[in-house]
Amino acid sequence: MQTLWKLKKAFLRELVEAQPEPKPHQNTVATLLKILVEKEFVGIEAFGRMHQYYPLISKEAYSKSTMKNMVKSYFEGSFSNVVSFMVKEKNLSIEELELLLKEFKKKNK
Repeated sequence: MQTLWKLKKAFLRELVEAQPEPKPHQNTVATLLKILVEKEFVGIEAFGRMHQYYPLISKEAYSKSTMKNMVKSYFEGSFSNVVSFMVKEKNLSIEELELLLKEFKKKNK
């Protein structure tokens, strides 16, 4: 999805070429694209036997959906559990937590 958002529209070969080394096999990328098309995250336009792919969902909407699913699956649906986990794992400092709290208070006024 990252590459597709960057390129806007691309054929399979272009998507493979845009990947960092070691590049995935073309069949792997094609399989992932098929799944993303089925999930309606990616659209497809046929040009004969060639297919051009384009994102149907914005990066922001995709991130929001992914984050909600992760929180639901791994943190019992609780964002406070996520924050608690990040503090315990030292991925989030007290200063960062305070900044998040200030931001949260601003947006909820």
